[in-house]
Amino acid sequence: MEEVRFPVALFLPQRLSNPTDSYDTMTDIDTSSLFRPFSMGSLNLKNRIVMAPMTRNFAPEGVPNEKNAEYYRRRAEGEVGLILSEGTVIDRPASRNQPHIPFFHGKDALAGWQKVIDAVHDAGGAMGPQIWHTGSTRSGDWDPGAPVESPSGLVGPGDPRGNTMSDADIADTIAAYAASAKSAKDLGFDVAELHGAHGYLIDQFFWEGTNKRTDAWGGDSLLDRSRFALEVVKACRAAIGPAFPLILRISQWKQQDYTAKLAKSPAEMESWLTALADAGVDIFHCSQRRFWEPEFPDADGEDGLNFAGWAKKLTGKPTISVGSVGLSTDFLSSFGGEDATMTGLEKLIGRMERDEFDLIAVGRALISDAAWAAKVRTNRIDAISSFERAHLATLA
Repeated sequence: MEEVRFPVALFLPQRLSNPTDSYDTMTDIDTSSLFRPFSMGSLNLKNRIVMAPMTRNFAPEGVPNEKNAEYYRRRAEGEVGLILSEGTVIDRPASRNQPHIPFFHGKDALAGWQKVIDAVHDAGGAMGPQIWHTGSTRSGDWDPGAPVESPSGLVGPGDPRGNTMSDADIADTIAAYAASAKSAKDLGFDVAELHGAHGYLIDQFFWEGTNKRTDAWGGDSLLDRSRFALEVVKACRAAIGPAFPLILRISQWKQQDYTAKLAKSPAEMESWLTALADAGVDIFHCSQRRFWEPEFPDADGEDGLNFAGWAKKLTGKPTISVGSVGLSTDFLSSFGGEDATMTGLEKLIGRMERDEFDLIAVGRALISDAAWAAKVRTNRIDAISSFERAHLATLA
């Protein structure tokens, strides 16, 4: 069985500094803030725990099968409030960067996703697909069968790869995003998420290091470079109507550069995210490598708001935070060969209690233990399975 590889491993993984408080000391912690219901429009969740999208690469020919459906069913049975699928790609040549990433287009793939959402609903869960185009990234020597595409034919600053997208390519891609979003609604999913983070296509338009265009799709400011994302969001909103919840995943950092920062100040972040909210984003899914780190420490101190906290403050929209929840290493380290032990949730509980953000996404911990949420709720902390890199090679 093929092992999952992170698409662009350009930097050495780093162990988190000063991991604190093992799970052995957590049996008396009040985790009730994680298990409050959450409602927004048509979305009603039983708790605040989200399964973060994690590439699994187990859909032969791009079609989800019974194993995929049972994988997600188990997380719903394990009391996850909202499941976000692994990245699933739109109808564009070379939209995926690994050979068994699922499609979210075409009769066979959509029939497979129908079985997935039916299984999740039968188990009492809620779910949305993460709709994706991987841009000019690809894994190792795998050939996607067509030239990869990006805003300026770059995978990173000064690093050429693939084709620069034409106006026609851009128009077709926007339409493909909208078609996949509509399919999510038609199949009965509860939400849809657009992947606009981590150095993939939408993010390559955001990032000045990969968007060097001099036409209307580029620009000197982050807001100028957001035009592609804005048009994607508007097209999706038109396709799904006003009531179906739309999530946008965003990040400052890139897999190509951990230190990259799109919005360098609260004011720049406000203009960027407010425009996206006005275009139709309902929830911002804000990815950090370490969720507890302040986004702008110079603005509000070392204990200040994280990325999701700032996004909520600036837009008034609900936010999802994510980044190494409950684990002793960040997730990029896992793809470099490191396992992760469980660590305390005190930092998370405090932020949830003061409503800094609304939902918290958990990734690797839920790959290793489908019942993670249920075990946290019932304080069966010592029964939680530790994450091991070998778990990425199975669909358990």
